Amino acid sequence: MVDVRVPPVVRESATAGDLLALLRSGRASTRADLRTLTGLSRTAVVARVNALTEGGLLLLGAELASTGGRPPGSLVFNTDAGIVLAAAIGRSRSQVAVFDLGGTELSSSAVDHEIGAGPDEVMPGVAEHLRALMSPDLPPVLGIGISLPGVVDPGRGVSVDTPVMAGWDGVPLAPYLEGVADAPLLLANDADTMARSEFLGHAKEIRDLLVVKASTGIGLGVLADGRIVSGARGGAGDLGHTKVPEAAGRPCRCGDVGCLETLAAGWALVARLREEGRTVDHIRDLVAQALSGDPEAKHMLRESGRQVGELLAVAINLLNPRAVVLGGDMAGAYDVYAAGVREAVYARASALATRELQFLPATYGDKAGLVGCAALALEAVLSPAAVDSRLASRSRA
Repeated sequence: MVDVRVPPVVRESATAGDLLALLRSGRASTRADLRTLTGLSRTAVVARVNALTEGGLLLLGAELASTGGRPPGSLVFNTDAGIVLAAAIGRSRSQVAVFDLGGTELSSSAVDHEIGAGPDEVMPGVAEHLRALMSPDLPPVLGIGISLPGVVDPGRGVSVDTPVMAGWDGVPLAPYLEGVADAPLLLANDADTMARSEFLGHAKEIRDLLVVKASTGIGLGVLADGRIVSGARGGAGDLGHTKVPEAAGRPCRCGDVGCLETLAAGWALVARLREEGRTVDHIRDLVAQALSGDPEAKHMLRESGRQVGELLAVAINLLNPRAVVLGGDMAGAYDVYAAGVREAVYARASALATRELQFLPATYGDKAGLVGCAALALEAVLSPAAVDSRLASRSRA
């Protein structure tokens, strides 16, 4: 079930969308619960529940155990009332999937493409794979969640600063998907999206998290008090392009020099191995070698983790998270990579910030980006305002 953040006190003017949010969050499961939490009259609750039921979003579940008198009927969110599509677009591979409204994956596939390919090369393949995943018996598509590396403009549905993927900036993505579904497109940065996936994982219990994406590039998602922190222009967490002394003079794929990525990102490690004459096409190849026991591959991953950890320690001192989640391709060799991160963090961060700090693997592993895209779409299409708008449109039809 997707995490639903609901205000502690719901006003007496609570709408049908507010009531659905309470039911999805688990804070309510009956009409009586809804009356208690909202202060609405019995008649008002019945009217709103009926609207949600007629709209297909609620089902009448089995009767609950009686607490005296007439047993109350349970109300169940109908996760089959619609679907959302997800597309996590990367530098050399994109993942696509279909999810139900409860955040359960129904089907998925991956699309390989040339490194650095533009939208005209990548997006038609993404659209084709999404169409192939959709069968005629599926319910309607309510939303499409997409992630891209770099800074994006969610309002316009475009990338605004993706130096590692030339040709994407300013290009609207919605037109590429017009033949797939008539549904709103929701766009976010890939590291933020990975962090969003933890709403269905570690963030259910821990509200302050840093989520590291260590893959071809390096990014950081920030969850503070249960909310994604994106920054003034969407650039929060750009860990990989922070300058570090050890990288002085090294050219980065972003066009600058001296970035952390030139030492610790997957693309830099792969380039180093190729210079040594080793056969590697992607950071996933290096991870596979480390998992098979290759000492050089293990050393490189641990050293990458240590270099990331040195900068991460500053973020930990500033933000004081309860946990650090490690995800992305390099975290596939979690024990090796995490050892390097821990070494640097404990050496550089304050004792107060690390006293109870936890290090955790990403809940959804290599599917974290996809799950985050689904969570992005679900949060939008199942928000109280979106639900109320959908019900109002239905009543006018």
